[in-house]
Amino acid sequence: MFEIRTDLALETREMYKENKQQEIPGVEVEKYEKDIATITYVKVLDEQGSQIMGKPKGVYITIESKSLKQADSDIKDKMSKLLAEELVQLVPKKKKFKTLVVGLGNWDITPDALGPQVISKVFVTRHYFEAYGKIEDPTMRQVSAIAPGVMGTTGIETVDIIKGIVEKTQPDLVIAVDALASRRMQRVYTTIQISDTGIRPGGGVGNKRKELSKETLGVPVLAIGVPTVVDAATLTNDTIKLVIEHLCEQSEKGSQFYNLLKEISDEDKYALIRDALEPYGANMIVTTKDIDTIIRNISQIIANAINIAIHPGIDLKDVNRYLR
Repeated sequence: MFEIRTDLALETREMYKENKQQEIPGVEVEKYEKDIATITYVKVLDEQGSQIMGKPKGVYITIESKSLKQADSDIKDKMSKLLAEELVQLVPKKKKFKTLVVGLGNWDITPDALGPQVISKVFVTRHYFEAYGKIEDPTMRQVSAIAPGVMGTTGIETVDIIKGIVEKTQPDLVIAVDALASRRMQRVYTTIQISDTGIRPGGGVGNKRKELSKETLGVPVLAIGVPTVVDAATLTNDTIKLVIEHLCEQSEKGSQFYNLLKEISDEDKYALIRDALEPYGANMIVTTKDIDTIIRNISQIIANAINIAIHPGIDLKDVNRYLR
């Protein structure tokens, strides 16, 4: 059976509403329009909502902006500040806390390199605190960072690597950054999702590993993800659906052709998708051609936001000077 692949809570909620014509029980949705972005809060409140969504109870914040694809310096600054404001709400409200930032993904595959590229731009400070025997600082907090690679190159489950680091360094918070999958091409590189429920590495390419969460690591885990790919079957399904809707609008209601279009079932659509993709294999992943520049820009935005949200004495001027 064909299954639409998405890692975005916002899209899971959209699919349910399209099919059931109602909101998901146990899920609360709030939407706000900002200067250059739309922010949607999807809050999974109970077990019923969690089961329907297929996601743990918690908060999923989605920031959408078409400007992310062609982000100049001004856009990057605005998005960095906006993302930092959302992260601050989820970061522990205390002076002395240690953070471990984890960049999930594969350096050698550009759509999956978001996490490692963010790590290269995060302002790490733990070694300074260790060297000078400091516990706290009015402008800085202890931050360490790691890009653990993927199981295909390390032979080790990512959660086991991170768990060992957590046990040794004892952070109060883990921030995990990873590439995600979307059901719609227009959300690729235009969407950032934040959640307080952790993350499953490899979700973007349909190869989910053991989750990084408070249950597996023993400390709270914030996840930051950006859709970098669309599954080809999912993209084809959406395309066929749009074509059918367009033909319905152009057809006379009640006509034989109109009724025929309305009678096309999900099974029939799946058969069309299967026939279209059979010569190429059904598991193709689609991304954009200017991926290198986009990944570099978005990784800077996310790193900027983490630096600003974690360190009380750092602002945009500081992070831009540090990264450039």
